[in-house]
Amino acid sequence: MIDPRIADSFARQSMMASLNAELQAAMQGRCIIHAPILPAFGQQHGAAHAAVAFALGDSAAGYAALTSMPAGQEVMTAEMKINLLSPAIGDRLEATGEVVRAGRRLVVVRAEVVAIAGDARKVVAVLQGTMIGV
Repeated sequence: MIDPRIADSFARQSMMASLNAELQAAMQGRCIIHAPILPAFGQQHGAAHAAVAFALGDSAAGYAALTSMPAGQEVMTAEMKINLLSPAIGDRLEATGEVVRAGRRLVVVRAEVVAIAGDARKVVAVLQGTMIGV
């Protein structure tokens, strides 16, 4: 299920379009984004660049936060921390963002980014941050 407000906002993201990312789910407090691992966004060791994992995790967490905000509001990242756990090697990445706590003004979020190669799944990054409504 995808909240139409989230789908509309996601469609305006040129960064996600550059990564060929697709919104898979966006419901109350949760968002999932998939993207292929493209050669154009690789690093010197053959893995996807950490910036790809960050961008996908940040967007998934941000859209999870947006589901908890009133209509007419958008969201921006106030701060975000990433732990890179393993090289992002595989066919595609899946980022799942979740709301930890939605306050009146700030929303604490987390995300997990998984590399997928065939049937194998490996967590490559975890993020935690704060979103603010704008």
